[in-house]
Amino acid sequence: MAHESDAEAVDGFLQYLQAARGRSARTVEAYRACLARLQEFLDGRALLDAEPVELEAWSGIWLHKRGVIARSRRQYISAARGFYSWARRRGLVKRNAAGELQHPKTAKPLPEVTSLASAEKLMWAPDLSTFLGLRDAAMLSLLIGCGLRVGGLVALNVEDLRPGEVDGKPRLIVRVTEKGEKTRVLPVPREAEMLLRVYLDHEELRTYDRQVKAGADVRTVLFVNARNTRCKPEDWHGEAVRISRKSVWRMIQRHGEAVGVPKAELHPHALRHLFGTELAEDGVDLILRQELLGHVDPKTTAIYDSLSSRRKTATVDKSGPLAKIKTPVSELLRRL
Repeated sequence: MAHESDAEAVDGFLQYLQAARGRSARTVEAYRACLARLQEFLDGRALLDAEPVELEAWSGIWLHKRGVIARSRRQYISAARGFYSWARRRGLVKRNAAGELQHPKTAKPLPEVTSLASAEKLMWAPDLSTFLGLRDAAMLSLLIGCGLRVGGLVALNVEDLRPGEVDGKPRLIVRVTEKGEKTRVLPVPREAEMLLRVYLDHEELRTYDRQVKAGADVRTVLFVNARNTRCKPEDWHGEAVRISRKSVWRMIQRHGEAVGVPKAELHPHALRHLFGTELAEDGVDLILRQELLGHVDPKTTAIYDSLSSRRKTATVDKSGPLAKIKTPVSELLRRL
């Protein structure tokens, strides 16, 4: 049997996950943390020498006593099963010690959903007379109106906003890359488009150096953070000015608390759930809902792309949350 230290084995496994399996950096780091907890449990014994009974005790009672709930233990078990399966294929161990490790049985919880009333309150909460208020309103409109994941929202660049045409009328299209590096293209609701355009035209945005080099290309950060006091002035440019997931989370909580939205509804995914729920409430076709939410990556021909664009745009305009609530720009759009 080949010999390899724990550190080398873990690094090799994580490199395999990222390079060969295409796992995200967040997943890789989460698995590293899970395996570190296993090393803590083994208390000096090598990971590669672990026995099935030890892994059973670690994934069960040991993690439970340390406050890791059953649903959260699933990731620990997945990390262990993946690691020992990889080690067995590499010839680092004679058998897969985690081969019989089972995920704990858990009831699937219902997702927390923001109500339409709460979504309307949130849309009116930012102060549109300020630059950051416009930014917040534009971000909220994309979370609510397009069902974006927060990771996809903060990763957006200006180049991801593209002019389109549906039934002879101009429409703004957003290209978003989210979970698992999957990309989807969505029509932007009229309300969100107007807020985005006002935000992008704001003179304060021009004070930010938002250019990011991506190989031979240059990208422009879409949503910026307030001044980062932890960053040196000379380093505050490019990716350093991009707003973070945590900042978006805090923004939603801050505005929501100010207008009395229940705390349980104040997280980005609750807004995404509202988007999915409202589509379902209006009887939108399941396959179209999956496509709009990014749960699948449909592969279609050019003809079906054209049909899908027409249907997706009509669906967002009729059934999306922003079509059912009053926003700061609803009356202006009605007049236009």
